[in-house]
Amino acid sequence: MSHPSQFSLLTQRRFGPFFWTQFLGAFNDNLFKTALMVVLTYDALSWTSMSPALLNNLIPGLFILPYVVLSATAGQVADKFDKGRMARWIKAVEIGIMLVAGAGWLTHQLWLLIAAVAGMGIHSTLFGPVKYAYLPQHLKADELVGGNGVIEMGTFVGILLGEVAGALLAGRGATGIHLVVGATLAAAVLGLATSWRIPASPAPEPDLKISANIAGESLRNLAYSRKNRTVFLSMLGNSWFWFYGALVLSQFPLYAKDYLHGDHSVFVLLLTIFSLGIGSGSLLCEKLSGRKVEIGLVPFGAIGLSLFGIDLYFASLHYTNSAPVGALGLLHQAGTLRILADLLLLGVFGGLFIVPLFALIQTRCDPKHVSRTIAGMNILNALFMVAAAGVAIFLIKRGFTIPEMFLTTALLNAVVAVYIFSLVPEFLMRFLAWLLIHTIHRVSTVESGRIPEEGAAVLVCNHVSYVDAIVIMAASPRPIRFVMDHRIFKTPLLGFIFRTGKAIPIAPAKEDPWLMEKAFIDIAHALHDGELVCIFPEGKLTRTGEMNEFRGGIARIVERSQVPVIPMALRGLWGSVFSRDPSNVFERSFARGWRSRLALAVGRPVPPQEVTPEHLHDEVLALRGEWK
Repeated sequence: MSHPSQFSLLTQRRFGPFFWTQFLGAFNDNLFKTALMVVLTYDALSWTSMSPALLNNLIPGLFILPYVVLSATAGQVADKFDKGRMARWIKAVEIGIMLVAGAGWLTHQLWLLIAAVAGMGIHSTLFGPVKYAYLPQHLKADELVGGNGVIEMGTFVGILLGEVAGALLAGRGATGIHLVVGATLAAAVLGLATSWRIPASPAPEPDLKISANIAGESLRNLAYSRKNRTVFLSMLGNSWFWFYGALVLSQFPLYAKDYLHGDHSVFVLLLTIFSLGIGSGSLLCEKLSGRKVEIGLVPFGAIGLSLFGIDLYFASLHYTNSAPVGALGLLHQAGTLRILADLLLLGVFGGLFIVPLFALIQTRCDPKHVSRTIAGMNILNALFMVAAAGVAIFLIKRGFTIPEMFLTTALLNAVVAVYIFSLVPEFLMRFLAWLLIHTIHRVSTVESGRIPEEGAAVLVCNHVSYVDAIVIMAASPRPIRFVMDHRIFKTPLLGFIFRTGKAIPIAPAKEDPWLMEKAFIDIAHALHDGELVCIFPEGKLTRTGEMNEFRGGIARIVERSQVPVIPMALRGLWGSVFSRDPSNVFERSFARGWRSRLALAVGRPVPPQEVTPEHLHDEVLALRGEWK
């Protein structure tokens, strides 16, 4: 069954006006900041005696400082008030800030511009919790990844266009300054106009009392988020991405000017390539994730951020031009294409890293606490970005070149990624499952929405191959506790995956009665905790391609726990290299071809009172059909 494109959301009132309001805010933020940074990089002496390198790291730090101070309050406000109304208030404030900035530009007063930088930081702080708490209120579960992808794409395209416009206008002298004033004010007014079309978004906690103790509320916010380990570590992963991006992006003006020997257009080219990469990676998430929250993409993104960050260092070493160049001239220099490819792929893998994390946080945190969770994440983002500015200043003072700063950041990313994934093995487990399935097979699902988004249930499936559980794991939006033969835990790769996923080992009663009884106790505990449990009632792999009879263990499980049972059937795995097909393994592998098709069909839930092994066998057989 075909699904509408994620871009179809842009035509709907529940998404389109909000998207354009967010897009214009990102555009305006970056038009203003970039124009100021370019002026202070290329015309610093007429504005201040401070070092351009210091200012290029100080201004982003001032912009995100309000996130540290006001995010907790912003989260409370977003949970207390209608988000559409809040968006309109915030856009009205943006117009006032742009008037202050205009006065600073026209009177040549740097302190007014710095005040406007802080003001736009406050504007973004207030809008952040609204932005990500709005989406789960108005999007369906299978639209959330696509919607987040479009929002991230729009954000970075807005950033790109704002940075391009800011850089181009700031390079035109006094005329450009006047154009910056007009453009920023016009964008703010247009953002207010689009916000009036945002539909009502009822507050989840209208009776919430807003705390006046900002510091205390910030600490309570973070403490609350820490109760959900996966969500909190996802927040840390998100914040690390902003550390990485802030440290790298803040070096672009001087990298373009002093290292690549380019003018304003070279700076614009670097921003364009990187932002297009982020947008492309964000949009790819929906296709690669199969329209569900696929956190297996997060390690994939982390690997790319390190690999191409390291290669950017080596590519920079091979750039030897010392003559001044524009964007077109840069493209003719040896080594340029490699640098641009690295920047593009850094952006792509950054998008693959960040979008699933946002979707995971939105879906797994308390629905009444979404805005405050996002606010807590913004506090962490701000702290990490302030730290990025501090680290950049420290490295500059220690004599690091900009390519060496890229290398340092990429190596740090590898260390941080390994640390986070060791704390939450679900990321790595889902990555391995996603990688195995998407490199060897093309998997389609039939009625996968019947797998419940919450609550306890038992999944039963035919047992065709050694990777049955991995296929099911990759198709499910939720973690699953698999009941597995204890000998599989001794297999190096598969054993690691299933131990990491808290699979439940089981043995036949004749072989180990204690382990078998413990397995049933563990299953009951998992179902009591609202988890999904999957068993293969045949108890062994098929040797003929036909289904074996279902054993009685499923009846014992349901009798004890009284939960629904969801029949599923795997199609297309018989004859694969992972099955027990007795024919020649090489012949059947070549006959099937690379990335052979297979499917997982999900049936309607069977009430516990109707569960028998025979009935479930017939349900699974009907789902499988003739395609083995």
